[in-house]
Amino acid sequence: MKKQRLTSVSLSLLTLAVLPLAAACGSEKGGGSQTVGSGNGTAAGTSEVTGVHWSVDDLTVDGKKSAAPAGAYLEIDKNGKVSGNYGCNHFGATAKVDGENIDLGQAQSTDMACLGDRMTFENSFSKALTDGTLAAQVKGDGEEQLTLTTKAGATIHLTEEKAAPLDGTKWTVTTVGEPGADTVSPLPSGADTYLVFDQKKGTVSGKAGCNNVSAEATLSDGTITFGSPATTRRMCDASLMKAEKTFLKLFDGKATYKIDHRSLSLTSANGTTVSANADA
Repeated sequence: MKKQRLTSVSLSLLTLAVLPLAAACGSEKGGGSQTVGSGNGTAAGTSEVTGVHWSVDDLTVDGKKSAAPAGAYLEIDKNGKVSGNYGCNHFGATAKVDGENIDLGQAQSTDMACLGDRMTFENSFSKALTDGTLAAQVKGDGEEQLTLTTKAGATIHLTEEKAAPLDGTKWTVTTVGEPGADTVSPLPSGADTYLVFDQKKGTVSGKAGCNNVSAEATLSDGTITFGSPATTRRMCDASLMKAEKTFLKLFDGKATYKIDHRSLSLTSANGTTVSANADA
């Protein structure tokens, strides 16, 4: 069971206007937002920082730059909800926005242990986020870039990351759950399991862990109707074949799907569950 830790995080982004937490979500008028950055920075309103999934590129502390691990990000939605990943652990909080300041108060994070480089970056990143006021600067046209600078001079570079579309994306499967099971299982070592949807052709193709797989796939209102799977007949290790057999239960029926930025979850009518991530 994952432990929880509480971290006090206080951010100050010069781009955001006062947004009372009780305010309903709605369109923002140009006159109500403040600009971000100064000097060479491009002016940006609230909407250019909030509601964006900012992928962390790197962190520079005392002149030493460290590349961020894959998956590190920061996101602040228009209602003040903050979510992110330090490099290993996920964190979240409710932001209180007051003029030029965003106070995350007590941020709750998971408490997983990861390999050395991830934890080293996480410790530096989480510390930078707690270093008082962060000056924010946005620039770019199309693919926005955000720079956060601490009072001590540390800088965090982030880039806007678009959500992945279902159609045409290579979705690499990470977990599969048996129908009726209370838990899901990661794929065994050596498994090559992914799906690529072609909405125009009405098909899906990929690998089921060991064998190639293809089928008809019709999308409609949050559901996918899968046809019977056609597979090759290669034999693999017993653990791979077992995982493949479970994965193939996703086919030949209707499944609901949900995309959360670059994560895909599928649940078939018979209870088979599949989680996948979009390839870079």
